[in-house]
Amino acid sequence: MSQPNLDRRLEHLTTTAKEAGVKLTHQRLEIFREIVLSAEHPDAETIFRAVQKRVPTVSLDTVYRTLWKLHDLGLVTTLGPQRDRVRFDANLDPHHHYICVQCGLVRDFESSELDGLRLPEAVSQLGTIMNAHVEVRGLCSRCQQRLPTQTPNSNQQSQSVP
Repeated sequence: MSQPNLDRRLEHLTTTAKEAGVKLTHQRLEIFREIVLSAEHPDAETIFRAVQKRVPTVSLDTVYRTLWKLHDLGLVTTLGPQRDRVRFDANLDPHHHYICVQCGLVRDFESSELDGLRLPEAVSQLGTIMNAHVEVRGLCSRCQQRLPTQTPNSNQQSQSVP
């Protein structure tokens, strides 16, 4: 990662944390820096081992709490299972998933358009493709109804910083 990109992401972290009233400790900065600098999408234990080399006093618990704080602030996303719950699916027919990020609701949906999605050549260069499915994350209707009245701009899709 280039230094300007790293600096831009660290500045975004600083701004977001300040607006949310979250203190940016040295350990939190090092944890975030580790994620930003890795192209591997590391798990918590990998981040812990790397950060511990620079900050021997960091604990695995601190790494987990920081990762979920960064997630809650919209500064990182997750891949795979949500938090500590692995979900199982016996439906082996082609389908996709809708997941509510608030309550964890998971529902199958079918889409011939998504089933026929052509993957870019860059994906096949990474290795053999066994299957692909789309995972859509959002707020289910029930959780949306529980939200306080929204302002006109508050229902726009969230934007992420690359």
